[in-house]
Amino acid sequence: MRRRTRTFLGTFGILAFVIVYAPLAMALADSRISEAHPAIQTVAYCILGFAWIFPLMPLIRWMERPDR
Repeated sequence: MRRRTRTFLGTFGILAFVIVYAPLAMALADSRISEAHPAIQTVAYCILGFAWIFPLMPLIRWMERPDR
């Protein structure tokens, strides 16, 4: 598969993941984190803000592989 095709498909994969992840993270933040101490809120929001990157790293690596 060419890099251009992988990038096209990967873009839709990333969008699908973010469309699912964002509401879940917001629901978690609204239900649990909003009542916590401000320091815990800060750490939790930082973790939730970066957590979406780690599951997507294999997809991003696959998208950026050079053509054979």
